[in-house]
Amino acid sequence: MNSPQALAVIMLAAMIHASFQLSVSVLTLINGHSLSAKYSRRRLMNLSSSFVLGAGLMVFLLISSLSWIILEMFHGEVPNYIWSVACGILLGIAIAIWLFYYRREKGTALWIPRDFAEYLTNRTKKTKSISEAFGLGLSSVLAEILFIVGPLLIAGLALTKVSQSMRMAGVLIYVLISVAPLLVVWSLVGGGYSLSKIQRWREKNKYFLQFAAGFGLIIASFFVYANEIVSNLSRTIS
Repeated sequence: MNSPQALAVIMLAAMIHASFQLSVSVLTLINGHSLSAKYSRRRLMNLSSSFVLGAGLMVFLLISSLSWIILEMFHGEVPNYIWSVACGILLGIAIAIWLFYYRREKGTALWIPRDFAEYLTNRTKKTKSISEAFGLGLSSVLAEILFIVGPLLIAGLALTKVSQSMRMAGVLIYVLISVAPLLVVWSLVGGGYSLSKIQRWREKNKYFLQFAAGFGLIIASFFVYANEIVSNLSRTIS
């Protein structure tokens, strides 16, 4: 896999990450509770901005830490069995997304346990400071680690194929794309767009996002398998 192909994998992984909805759900709840409490527009945007910054920082820490660990462990030469395991994880997560990501009910209820969903709802109601919103942004990313570990893992492995001078750019590309939905919600709310319209769009398109996330992981898995495992075996045989 050459550097442009690796960057393409990183971008695809980031787009898959962006299709997950837990952080978007929490941000929507924060905005909804803030509007119902009749907070000022400035306070509303401060809370939303802090949440987005927290989520973005957590994604940055996860992808940069993972890529550093992989580089330290394998010194840039990731063995075939690691690529194989990563491809298997992607396929497993893709199936799990199709089967379990959204609950079989109206609305946009996610896979998370109901007790934890109630905890998040209560926390958003009590979020009144930018530090609390920042902490919620951090925790909303970690809460979805079971699914985002796939995109993070394949992006971290792909970063080993990027030149050292481009590695930080690859990390930043991943972070910006993965938090793009949060930035969209942030800008729409800041522009006075109705939260109910945002929620209706999410509900209308939830199965498309669910299918796209799973299908994207399968594409990434087969692309990596063909360009790393198969190509390495072909070179070894020849």
